[in-house]
Amino acid sequence: MYRSSSTSNALPAGIYPPELIESFAPRLIAWQRKHGRHDLPWQNTRDAYRIWLSEIMLQQTQVGTVIPYYARFLERFPTVEALAAAPLDDVMALWAGLGYYTRARNLHRCAQVVAQEHGGRFPSTVEGLAELPGIGRSTAAAIASFAFGARATILDGNVKRVLARVYGVEGFPGEKRVENAMWTLAESIVPGADASDADVSAYTQGLMDLGATLCGRGKPDCARCPFAADCVANTTGRQRELPAARPKKTVPTRRTWMLVLLDGDAVMLEKRPPTGIWGGLWSLPEAADEAALAERAQSFGGAGQASPLAPFSHTFTHFKLDIEPRVVELALKASSTSALELNDGQTAWVPLREIDAFGVPAPVRKLLDGLRGSLI
Repeated sequence: MYRSSSTSNALPAGIYPPELIESFAPRLIAWQRKHGRHDLPWQNTRDAYRIWLSEIMLQQTQVGTVIPYYARFLERFPTVEALAAAPLDDVMALWAGLGYYTRARNLHRCAQVVAQEHGGRFPSTVEGLAELPGIGRSTAAAIASFAFGARATILDGNVKRVLARVYGVEGFPGEKRVENAMWTLAESIVPGADASDADVSAYTQGLMDLGATLCGRGKPDCARCPFAADCVANTTGRQRELPAARPKKTVPTRRTWMLVLLDGDAVMLEKRPPTGIWGGLWSLPEAADEAALAERAQSFGGAGQASPLAPFSHTFTHFKLDIEPRVVELALKASSTSALELNDGQTAWVPLREIDAFGVPAPVRKLLDGLRGSLI
């Protein structure tokens, strides 16, 4: 009933058992309907806006982390038009702490494109969706499947892990050669034209559920997996080897000094450039060394000796950042009882109690929350 769809990139005969290619979709659909997740906030809807919002948030982020952000975004921006009309600063403030901030900027831009160029309606095809900002091939397929019942292939991190283990795909999935092979495999097992829209949605959700709930990175629950008897990783005891890990390389360390310039219970924040780490967020002014930080403090009106706070580190994808915070008091009072933006919106005096209104990176927010506690 759920024959796999044919593709132009057919797999070479004999690489994978034909019966496992043919039976994969119906077995996964049956498992998802009985054991999969059915009560996530973005499920049981064909609203492309809600589905798109969840898919962008779920990129490289776990479900439990996403749920409260998703709820807050929908409360503040119930429609794509509302999101498109909002200032970017408001979007970044709500996104703060979720990480990978390019997603937030693309989210806002995508909403504007949909509202202005598509009349508030998302394209219904994978190709049309993939042309929008921030939507790649797999995300476009997921939106098309859930919102429009399209027979499309997804290949996110969870799916790569499932396919690598079940079919014994060798090599690091992030390597282009291996990823291309996985796309071909994934296309060969997607339900065909005889599957209903509900079947297609169950299949797509099942791939995500299986990877997230049973076929996890650390300790996969093979005993409850519908493919346990056929899974190469399970039958050969290679669950820890498949998929292959990213080749190790040395992560460089960078160092920066951060200025905590205080005026009573208000702190100066500086808007970061639109690209780069924490792009578009509000953070503390930085400098490359202690002397440069002292100069910056003086240029802002700081007076007296800088007092060190406990240093801390934050690890990004490609490097680790060691942060040396220094507290300096303002010589003359400049702030008011509410947030005050200066210099064309590039710096602002912000009372610590109003930090929620500004998009501040999570490690900086943690520092400021601790500082606020010490000042109360």
